[in-house]
Amino acid sequence: MGYVDEVLEDVKKKNANEPEFLQAVTEVLDSIRPVVDRNEELYRKNALLERLVEPDRIITFRVPWTDDNGKVHIQRGYRVQFNDAIGPYKGGLRFHPSVYVGILKFLGFEQVFKNSLTGLPIGGGKGGSDFDPHGKSDAEVMRFCQSFMSELYKYIGENTDVPAGDIGVGGREVGYLYGQYKRLTGRYDSILTGKGLTFGGSLIRTEATGYGLLYCAEEILKMNGKSLEGKTCVVSGSGNVAIYAIEKAEQLGAKVVTCCDSTGWIYDPDGIDVAVLKDVKEVKRARLTAYKEARPNAEYHEGRGVWTVPCDYAFPCATQNELGLEDAKTLVKNGCQGVFEGANMPTTLEATQYIQKSGLLFTPGKASNAGGVATSALEMSQNAERLSWTAAEVDAKLKDIMVNIAHNMSDAAEKYGFAGNYVVGANIAGFEKVAEAMIAQGVY
Repeated sequence: MGYVDEVLEDVKKKNANEPEFLQAVTEVLDSIRPVVDRNEELYRKNALLERLVEPDRIITFRVPWTDDNGKVHIQRGYRVQFNDAIGPYKGGLRFHPSVYVGILKFLGFEQVFKNSLTGLPIGGGKGGSDFDPHGKSDAEVMRFCQSFMSELYKYIGENTDVPAGDIGVGGREVGYLYGQYKRLTGRYDSILTGKGLTFGGSLIRTEATGYGLLYCAEEILKMNGKSLEGKTCVVSGSGNVAIYAIEKAEQLGAKVVTCCDSTGWIYDPDGIDVAVLKDVKEVKRARLTAYKEARPNAEYHEGRGVWTVPCDYAFPCATQNELGLEDAKTLVKNGCQGVFEGANMPTTLEATQYIQKSGLLFTPGKASNAGGVATSALEMSQNAERLSWTAAEVDAKLKDIMVNIAHNMSDAAEKYGFAGNYVVGANIAGFEKVAEAMIAQGVY
């Protein structure tokens, strides 16, 4: 049995009840086999893979909070500090009922390689809680965030661990978290990114993941003699990633005809109206039925169905494992030419393999959705310099980073004999930098 298979077998034994984490580890380790085979003696001697798949630490804590009726609730809080070989831990906080340690380990593990791909000095981590902010008042969300930060602040710092937002953690939540950090420490540190523009936030941060996804996709298409101009696209989700992916796709000449939320989906044959979508989701915080009310020509459907719409390119931007094998078969059957991941691991392993075998272009989320964390790191730089860059400056830096990611994963895939396989390329490109740093720093 080879080194990769030995480590995979051990990971499966130790983490049998964490399918998302197992999926992420399997994909990465399978992809980096060519690198491991070339360096097996060195990696074995340093137990590199064993160290790579085990978080540096997992912090779990109780989060008590009081609702508007005076009733006390208890949630679980987490921070998974996965790997800091190339910089302080960096990764979002997710507030959602589905959060448990396995989800956060998967996200933290993916974050290690995603952050490495940006070329910026940031390690990987992830955190959050099983708290659901939907349906809660601002006062309830504030009390929860204050309680959460009352424990988390002990473990973070601008040179240690810098969280950001994720699902369920937007500008409102980041503001409350930051206010409590200052209250507890008396310090105005850059310990959170995604802050408001009035207190250290960066322009383009809200748009960054969606914009970055399209910059990466545009470059991959260009490298393959294709373009977005005049093409029909389907997008899943209706949060920040989806909204700004739609906006940038339309700016680049494509027509996006779908979006969705947890209850249903929209098909708009005239193209999604971004202004209406922003009003529904960012202002009214309503369901997509409100989009249909504002756009009579659009169709609203309950449940799932985005991937049934014929398209040239697909952009899964909602959540993990949302695009399964049957969805992939439908996309291929309907003539889709490429799938570009905007969420974290939104395509199942079987679906990914089917898409690749069918000859479609495919970029993994750890590469194509890295724009958010890249811009978070740019926010850290601005805070360190006590400067604010213009939107144009940040956007230009973001585009450069995403174009470089596209070329780096393409070059890595070609170097090891997997030309055009951007999953392998992204994993190898991200891994090589982290592995070199881990070996250089010794066993710790």
